[in-house]
Amino acid sequence: MRAPVLLNLSLLVLFPIAWFAPLLRAGLLPLLGMAEISVVTGLQTLWDADPALALLVSFLALFAPYAKVIGVALIDFGLLSPRALPALRLMGRLAMADVFLIALYIVLAKSTGLAKVETAWGLWLFTACVGLSLILSHRHRA
Repeated sequence: MRAPVLLNLSLLVLFPIAWFAPLLRAGLLPLLGMAEISVVTGLQTLWDADPALALLVSFLALFAPYAKVIGVALIDFGLLSPRALPALRLMGRLAMADVFLIALYIVLAKSTGLAKVETAWGLWLFTACVGLSLILSHRHRA
């Protein structure tokens, strides 16, 4: 198997790890301890507060990137027409929007001064997964 195909298939494992990995640590006062927030714990909280937004974030963070990886794998193995690439690339861009939203929330939280927010390794893993997925889909010609 070629390296790009294996890298794409590795995303099927890396994305779920990124969803459960801590994206950031947040707390009102550093002395009281910092709570780790992952995509999954953030979604759990969001479902209680705003189900419509939780549905949108679920699509952007979970469904779009995973469906894109599966779609590219299907193209790699000749089970899906390359004509599906524009739709798959759009899904990748939507997943990147989720990374942007997370970064925006971190900047907003830090700028208020009311909370302490630190990025964690899961944010870097999630961003790397989305970026790698975008790069791997561009090796195919539409």
